[in-house]
Amino acid sequence: MGYKTLAACVADLERHKMLKRIDFELDPVLDIGAIQRRAYRAGGPALLFTKVKGCRFPMLGNLFGTLERTRFIFRDALRDIDLLTDLKVNPAEVLRRPVRLRHLPKALAHLFPRRVSSGPIKARETIVERLPQLKSWPDDGGAFVTLPQVYSEDPERPGWRFSNLGMYRVQLSGGEYQPNCEVGLHYQLHRGIGLHHAVARKNGSQLKVNIIVGGPPALAVAAVMPLPDGMPELSFAGLLGGQRLTLLQPEGCLPIPAEADFCICGAIIDEKLLPEGPFGDHLGYYSLAHDFPVVKVEKVYHRPGAIWPFTSVGRPPQEDTVFGKFIHELTGSLIPSVLPGVAGVHAVDAAGVHPLLLALGSERYLPYEERREPRELLTQANAILGQGQLSLAKYLLIAAQEDNPKLDLNDLPAFLRHLLERVDWRRDLHFQTRTTIDTLDYSGTGLNRGSKVVIAAVGEKRRDLLENWPSEWSLADGFSEPRLIMPGIAVIKGPRCREESRSLTRAAIEGLLRKLGQNRQEEGLPLLVVVDDSEFAARTLNNFLWVTFTRSDPASDIYGVRARIVDKHWGCSGSLLIDARHKKHHAPLLIEDAKSRYLVEALAVKGGPLEGLI
Repeated sequence: MGYKTLAACVADLERHKMLKRIDFELDPVLDIGAIQRRAYRAGGPALLFTKVKGCRFPMLGNLFGTLERTRFIFRDALRDIDLLTDLKVNPAEVLRRPVRLRHLPKALAHLFPRRVSSGPIKARETIVERLPQLKSWPDDGGAFVTLPQVYSEDPERPGWRFSNLGMYRVQLSGGEYQPNCEVGLHYQLHRGIGLHHAVARKNGSQLKVNIIVGGPPALAVAAVMPLPDGMPELSFAGLLGGQRLTLLQPEGCLPIPAEADFCICGAIIDEKLLPEGPFGDHLGYYSLAHDFPVVKVEKVYHRPGAIWPFTSVGRPPQEDTVFGKFIHELTGSLIPSVLPGVAGVHAVDAAGVHPLLLALGSERYLPYEERREPRELLTQANAILGQGQLSLAKYLLIAAQEDNPKLDLNDLPAFLRHLLERVDWRRDLHFQTRTTIDTLDYSGTGLNRGSKVVIAAVGEKRRDLLENWPSEWSLADGFSEPRLIMPGIAVIKGPRCREESRSLTRAAIEGLLRKLGQNRQEEGLPLLVVVDDSEFAARTLNNFLWVTFTRSDPASDIYGVRARIVDKHWGCSGSLLIDARHKKHHAPLLIEDAKSRYLVEALAVKGGPLEGLI
């Protein structure tokens, strides 16, 4: 059986030496978040901060900090999830081993929440300012809930069957919110709560919401699962948790998981928007202050012995990376059934998840063609970009699996090499302009606005990739220090453009393209990227991926040597170039507070209380 409560999970992890108590006082403003991020990077244990400055509730960090620990937490339910997945993907195989079906009735029963008349969550009440006030980065606009589970129901079809449980950012303090009476709710595009809110506005009614913190660990994972239509997150939480979820419903509120640790009950205020943010976000930059809905707080409940789980995000990888890996383990085999012809999709965490998707598809319908070109791949790419949160991708790189059946989407160097050996820049670039991108991505033309590009490669190898920068190549003035990332990919240091207009930035790039067009062997370096610091970008593959794909918008920042437009299709016969410098309209980088950094590092020295943990 799984964990009924968060406290039970904490106790079990402590017994198995997967959790460490931090029993001296620490500040939730900057210090605790900095420790959690370092514990994640060190592959450290979950951390229970028992003495939180200014607050009587303990805080739990790094709970999902390693994939091994996450699997351990949900170990009892993985068999049932595998069974239901196999029934969807390959039912004939399951029927050949009917002994597996003996677990099916219990697994199905766990999908249905159970109503109860009372539960621990209603035992105590408090106010917002007495909750842990976590501030992770110096310029955050206030304290935030970073592992919230926001529950809403369809106003026209009330009840848990048509509910949504999502992890939408919640601001507890700061800005223009009335203390203890209002909190900010930041939900992004393509989120279930948006549909509920739209129905409520159409009907002229308020949308009630519950902001749940803690409870069975399965609730947090369910809140970020990309579930199929018709499957409520509460059902999946029961399946993953290994037992039916218990719900109680206080008068005037939506249902609350009876074993939750905290719950803020309220309603979105009609037509009221207030600036939410800034917030140090998972792309490695601040998301800026923008108007978002406001929740009027009606009640704040907590259970006896409540524990406040949290995370601190920043430049990937962070703890939320593990969420993505674990979800892929649970759902990856379902991809072909949802997207016919697609063998796999990989959201590259080091690039910020949404900015870069890799995919393996297939070209099955014209096997007799002597020179194959992307056709079915483009249909599959459009299907991928029409699928839930995958639609937020900026760069989608897709290759045909049959060209190399052993190609692994998780082996990024091998995948990039395979694609660059085959791509034809005159043909294989397909743009979507003036479309939606991730709310947190400021590389485009405005909030939620930017572009996408599909790069589809199929067929035989068409070029050899250079493994060294040709010494005879010359660059335009202002560009220097070229470095190879891997065969076929190089970065070039460019002049700073943080304060320049887009027209000046483009003029400099055009000068570089003219110079590059004069070089020989250009075919062997099909991808060039202009960056602010080529030594940093070339230091690790993760650095390259982060810089390139978080600091560029395809329509604005992709250029090409000998570029031309044929029948409104843009392409180039020479190297493709991406301008990935930090530009005037981009959000600020995340930089830790120096005082907090020194404090945390001092605690980790030999003999210090955090020695060996971070």
